[in-house]
Amino acid sequence: MTEEQRSYCMSRIRGKNTSIENLLSHELWHRGLRFRRNGRGIYGHPDISIRKYRIAIFCDGDFWHGYDWENRKDAIKSNREYWIAKIERNMEKDAEVNHILSSQGWTVIRLWEHEIRNDLPDAADLVMRLIGEKKAQLNE
Repeated sequence: MTEEQRSYCMSRIRGKNTSIENLLSHELWHRGLRFRRNGRGIYGHPDISIRKYRIAIFCDGDFWHGYDWENRKDAIKSNREYWIAKIERNMEKDAEVNHILSSQGWTVIRLWEHEIRNDLPDAADLVMRLIGEKKAQLNE
């Protein structure tokens, strides 16, 4: 790929309504769960949020959020300084968001792209299990 082609491809990558976010939200919706997407009023703008139970769900892309980072960062061949700094900053921001939301009483779930793509029912089960636990806590 030329630099111009790569630049164009990278510019087309979205931050909202990604394919993995759509997969998970459709599965949760079909299970009867109602939620908000890209909640602006919540710190970090979680991909899916359930205010009633204070649950924030993030669908993290494997590349963008540094899955298996120590092994994968060596695979970056072009513009290494930029990409390594960018992804490591994304990882720092993720930790900050987790900390702030947790301190505000939210439960944060971070699901990796490969977890959603490879085992969508299991990812949705995790969310539903957590909601069941939150319901039980509210009823006590």
